[in-house]
Amino acid sequence: MRKLKLQVQMTLDGFVAGPNGELDWMWMNGTRDEAVFTRVIELADSSDIILLGRKMTSDFIKHWENVVDNIPDSPEQPLAQRMVNMRKIVFSHTQSDIKGRNLKVENGDLATAVQALKAEDGKDLLVYGGADFVSSLIRLNLIDEYFIFRSPVAIGKGLSIFHDQTVLKLEESTVYQGGKVIDKYVPA
Repeated sequence: MRKLKLQVQMTLDGFVAGPNGELDWMWMNGTRDEAVFTRVIELADSSDIILLGRKMTSDFIKHWENVVDNIPDSPEQPLAQRMVNMRKIVFSHTQSDIKGRNLKVENGDLATAVQALKAEDGKDLLVYGGADFVSSLIRLNLIDEYFIFRSPVAIGKGLSIFHDQTVLKLEESTVYQGGKVIDKYVPA
């Protein structure tokens, strides 16, 4: 059975975005850590389906398709190719058609749909967000591995993915030169 892996950027104070979805804190130091980027690529390569919530999909699709189509010299190109070419499933209660390459919209029951995807043959599933969608996956105990990319910044208030007590077991922790820490957790 495939695993559902969560890859999420998080502040030191536990937020995945500012109060209005702001993500500017992710790039506070202005430089990209190549070792962290390599880890992101490794996680993408371990999966063959990306799960997304509807609210973040438009910006996600726009960004990665723009990099692939219009910025051939971008250092993001290796990841952009993966993000565009990989199968993507967007979960929505309100929309049945969202534009994007290799993208399908799922309107059915979240737990049933994710369990069916886990039962299929293939690589693991990877979820990037958004916050409400990830919170639903956590609440339903559907996430098998949590990869939390903690940035060395606190923002004071914002969006959280944890709304109930969630006990996790730390399996691995890696500190990177720029101060980012990647922690891998599994349900306890």
